[in-house]
Amino acid sequence: MKETAACSVLTEEEREALAAAGRTRTIKRGEMLFAAGDEDAACATLVSGALKVSAYDQDGNEQILALVHPAGFIGELFAPFAHHDVVALTESKLCTFARGDIERAIDDYPALARALLRRSQEDLLATRNLLELTAHASAESRLAALLHDFAAAASQSSCHLAREFELPLTRGEIANMLGLTIETVSRKLGELEDTGAIVRKGKRGIEIVDSALLQDISGR
Repeated sequence: MKETAACSVLTEEEREALAAAGRTRTIKRGEMLFAAGDEDAACATLVSGALKVSAYDQDGNEQILALVHPAGFIGELFAPFAHHDVVALTESKLCTFARGDIERAIDDYPALARALLRRSQEDLLATRNLLELTAHASAESRLAALLHDFAAAASQSSCHLAREFELPLTRGEIANMLGLTIETVSRKLGELEDTGAIVRKGKRGIEIVDSALLQDISGR
């Protein structure tokens, strides 16, 4: 995680100085990190686990807008997190900073500011890709793309997907995020397994059997 987080652009000495200003926090599944409208929200880098960024309509229906994987940056400085709820999908460990501390770090370390800007641009691109996916792709492609992204996030290398991982979302949450029904998600998981792209293991385990096939189906 140290090699992919925004702070990886800093020297070891600079990272130690930045870490001294932060604190480690662990939150359980379902626990809220930031709430919409929280003016005192700190900033955080996700060390392990997974988070979701959610909004609710007037009827109280949740819409999952984005997922945050390890090395992801979350906080008041960057929209849309200041305006939506950020909730743990699994037990998650974070390195958190007060807003003032991260603002001073950005002033002191221009390379960190550039890295955070690049990270925010990547997050915007991921959000746009998700919108395009849910608007135009088939149900099978949507699900395959989400599995592909989960496997990429779980990998220790940017060169290949993780062989196995645990789904951080329930089938209901996957359906919510992809604009599908729970029944469709279950059926399409079975079809992806029938093609030989994946194997399901237990309640949430996924093994990528043929990464090239999964990528081809996903359109990634």
